[in-house]
Amino acid sequence: MKTYGDWNGTIGKTVPESEPDFEVSPHPGDDAPNVVVVLLDDLGFSQFGCYGSDIDTPHVDALAAGGLRYTNFHVTPLCSPTRAALLTGRNHHTVGMRAVSNFNTGFPSMTGHISNHAATVAEVLHDEGYATFAVGKWHLAPMEQCSAAGPFDQWPLQRGFDRFYGFLDGETDQFNPSLTYDNHHIESPATADEGYHVSEDIIDQAIGFVHDTKSVRPDKPFFLYVAFGATHAPHQAPEEYLAKYRGKYDEGWDVVRQRWFERQIELGVTTPETQLAPRNPGVDAWDDMPENQQKLACRLQEAFAAFLDHTDDQIGRLVDDLREMGELDNTVIMVLGDNGASQEGGPFGVLHEMKFFNGILETPDEAIDHLDEIGGPHSHTNYPWGWAQVGNTPFKWYKQNTHEGGVHVPLVVHYPEGVKDSGGLRGQFHHVNDIAATLYDIAGITAPAERRGLEQIPVSGVPMTYSFDDADAPTRKKIQYFEMGGHRGLWCEGWKAVTRHTPKTSFDDDTWELYHVDIDPSECNDLAADMPEKLQEMIDLWWQEAEEHGVLPLDDRMLELFGARFRDHSPHPADMHYVYKPPMSMLPMQAGVPLGGRSFSMDATVDGVADGVLFATGTENSGMAFFVDQGELVFDYNAFDDHTVIRSGVSIPANATTLGVKFLRVAGRQGIAQLSIDGVPAGGGEIPWVMGTISSVGASVGRDQGSQVSLEYQGEYPYGATLRQVDVQLLSRPDAEALEAEMRAELSRQ
Repeated sequence: MKTYGDWNGTIGKTVPESEPDFEVSPHPGDDAPNVVVVLLDDLGFSQFGCYGSDIDTPHVDALAAGGLRYTNFHVTPLCSPTRAALLTGRNHHTVGMRAVSNFNTGFPSMTGHISNHAATVAEVLHDEGYATFAVGKWHLAPMEQCSAAGPFDQWPLQRGFDRFYGFLDGETDQFNPSLTYDNHHIESPATADEGYHVSEDIIDQAIGFVHDTKSVRPDKPFFLYVAFGATHAPHQAPEEYLAKYRGKYDEGWDVVRQRWFERQIELGVTTPETQLAPRNPGVDAWDDMPENQQKLACRLQEAFAAFLDHTDDQIGRLVDDLREMGELDNTVIMVLGDNGASQEGGPFGVLHEMKFFNGILETPDEAIDHLDEIGGPHSHTNYPWGWAQVGNTPFKWYKQNTHEGGVHVPLVVHYPEGVKDSGGLRGQFHHVNDIAATLYDIAGITAPAERRGLEQIPVSGVPMTYSFDDADAPTRKKIQYFEMGGHRGLWCEGWKAVTRHTPKTSFDDDTWELYHVDIDPSECNDLAADMPEKLQEMIDLWWQEAEEHGVLPLDDRMLELFGARFRDHSPHPADMHYVYKPPMSMLPMQAGVPLGGRSFSMDATVDGVADGVLFATGTENSGMAFFVDQGELVFDYNAFDDHTVIRSGVSIPANATTLGVKFLRVAGRQGIAQLSIDGVPAGGGEIPWVMGTISSVGASVGRDQGSQVSLEYQGEYPYGATLRQVDVQLLSRPDAEALEAEMRAELSRQ
């Protein structure tokens, strides 16, 4: 018979006349190390204790004391691009991740996923015989493809990981997460009242994955990618951690920042010659701030510190488990941040992070009554610019910017069998695209030039292994560009040119700055006017790198790209008519009907009338819910805890089959909602303010998964009779305008 594949034996009439040939599974060798990469989100350069802060991070500090701290390590200014560069060893534009994976611009630099021509570390190590696991945040697949309908080809299991447990979007509620296990969505295993926190959960799962493999195949090394939701907003931690930091930051950000800076000099992570950058524009002097602004800012920073402290304890649990298993010495552990501390809390900080994405400036006087909620399950907070700049000490600017505050982060490397300079500092310039190259070098692996029939983009990263034993070795990285939303920068042999871009303005009008960062790492002494020829040389180099690595065309669109795109092969139908048939999994925000800022009609077809949720989207902090309660039809529009509850005022007849709501966005960002029973109007009202962006949590049909949107019910509140389907029709502006007069007349009649 004809044989297929690589079988090289012979077949005779009998076994004695035949020669077997057994398939040999790949194995990287008995000495191949385990690899653990721990990635924290929105973590500034100074926020680990071993990089200057007074936040308790003893477990990361212990890894640093037994390994190396890199003091000149860089990333991209945003989460998905850094993750793409980390996992591939290429620049983020090159592999299709110019910005977050939530959108696709139609250009090779922004496809919403990692190019299949750029194998991930997981794919390469898996092919070499490693077990591969990922837990936590993914955010490397187009979010419109992250529903239970798929396609799944850019989910973790299809990009080289054997197992996955975590969340697919860019953030999640730490107490009520949207969870995915391998290739399917699951319910959260417990509630906040039961002591649940997702950081603890993902470490439990990571330990389980490792035990499953090592118990059966102790010879098989593993690659574990741990991507915490921490310390991205919402900043949430168990109460005992929050209580620990009460009053810790009452001195204010000016005093704390100076103290952290002085400690950085003592630790050696910053040189004595480094200047502390001045306060960023928009950051007030602490002593000039009103009392309420100070109180709010302190409580928000306390929540951040508690969140990081709690995360450090989870890292400690993982390290302790590796030690108990006897695996720690032969495990490469890398701990780093994905970008600098976040500016998304605005000048005052926010109780609800989605307010930032709605352009709302929440004042401290408005927020002060909710201080005790901050950090707990009833908050979705982010801290103000002043504390973000403390997190980026000694630098200026933040996440999203290509100045050092956005791209200069900590990196701890712990590898007892490969790093002998315990507690050493390394000042060589390196970038996140060097991580993969370093891991390949340690494992003795060459990245393939072709994989599964696809030509592979060359790895652009430079291995850092040369620095493990030589603190004084000159950096082997010669050049690195930066770009994010039009902000640009270039590092080359100790010099940096950088510019901040104003969206929707000409790139030609950007003002470039020039710094000799080898001696001025905090970018305090702009040499552009003194050295125009050097500056022009750097700008020209930036354009060359941009051309080579696929940065072009320059594109400063960001938030506006989150909107749904009604195109072929998308989950969004061209006629904007959505039909949902329960039972079904929760819909990711971008895969479900985009209700933020839009007019729509919604009709639920039922067999039998009972209490329960027909449709809900968002969380207790912001969202909308359509449900039956005490026999009445109800619509609750929750705009950041400001609930507009509209009831039918009449009981639903037992034989009703269609329960509806029409929602119009009208002038001034106001709204009108009109309920109906079998097409007959049944109560309505005006919505004072319409959210453009509702939540990072998507829609539920037939129940309210996660934290409940409305205060009118408890828990998921599943619909008690048969819900056949929910039809949602987005309305065009002309259709909405045509309905407005009719609906206002009905409201007036009522």
